[in-house]
Amino acid sequence: MNMSAAIKAYSNVAIESKAHSSDPHKLILMLYQGALLSIASAKNQMMRNEIAAKGKSISQAISIINDGLKAGLDLKVGGSLAQNLSDLYDYMNQRLLMANMKNDTAILDEVSALLIDLRGAWESIRPVEQRASTDAPQQPITRTPLVYGRM
Repeated sequence: MNMSAAIKAYSNVAIESKAHSSDPHKLILMLYQGALLSIASAKNQMMRNEIAAKGKSISQAISIINDGLKAGLDLKVGGSLAQNLSDLYDYMNQRLLMANMKNDTAILDEVSALLIDLRGAWESIRPVEQRASTDAPQQPITRTPLVYGRM
């Protein structure tokens, strides 16, 4: 195994291990971050005219958005908010495909800005509730908002 393959294997294990030990709210943040990193890579590859790598990075971003963020939505419980997020994720995926076809970094910037806004909103709504019992030491209990249900 060459060094590059070993580093990639280690990174994959580290990411998977972190994902398994994270709470659902943190997992969504990790998905947002992963999509943003893939788009940033695609933009750099686009500017260096690395067509195959750019396509792979954009495909990875689409996969994260579609198979991670969108697939985790609970449309029944999340109601119109979950439906609006689903529609926004579809829009982002369409824009990413267009960016790939047209080699348009402005479209990548547009999708990145949307993801950054959503990530910031998600970070700000992390609920922390205190236990009602006075017998036990007060420790925060975190719950994931109901818009994501299958985590």
